[in-house]
Amino acid sequence: MLNRQSSGARTTLLIAIFGLVPLVASAQKVEIFGGYQFTHLQPAFNANGWNVSLTGNFKHVLGITADFSGAYKEHVNSYTYAVGPVLTARLPVVQPFIHALFGGITATNGQSHSGFAMMVGGGLDVGLRKGIGFRIVQADWMSTRFAGDTRNRNARVSTGIVIKF
Repeated sequence: MLNRQSSGARTTLLIAIFGLVPLVASAQKVEIFGGYQFTHLQPAFNANGWNVSLTGNFKHVLGITADFSGAYKEHVNSYTYAVGPVLTARLPVVQPFIHALFGGITATNGQSHSGFAMMVGGGLDVGLRKGIGFRIVQADWMSTRFAGDTRNRNARVSTGIVIKF
């Protein structure tokens, strides 16, 4: 069972995320990413999963990203949900980017535990055709906090398809 503090934090985050949906809808360009991810959470959680994100670009280089992911290992699951700014260099073929995402993490192993998550990182997208690209890599350093216990030796690496509208 979740405690009231983590449940309240999750509710606040979900309200913030759904408040961003109209902003993303009014963006000049929208990008959707989906693909594979590998997650390492200390001390010894190494798992495979999925990563999806929705980015609304308001200026040529500035946007807001809503990012969601899940990682699975035997009877333990980890889910992240975060939002934050992204800066992208709009070059002809490749588009490197950096972002800082803030939100939450939920780990389940028979019980559910929620906490704070922060991901700082970036990646490299390559254009394949008009409106479709491939995210060669997205690498994020991740900081998590569960019940006052902060862990900073976490990482996430993703790859997949990017669709641009």
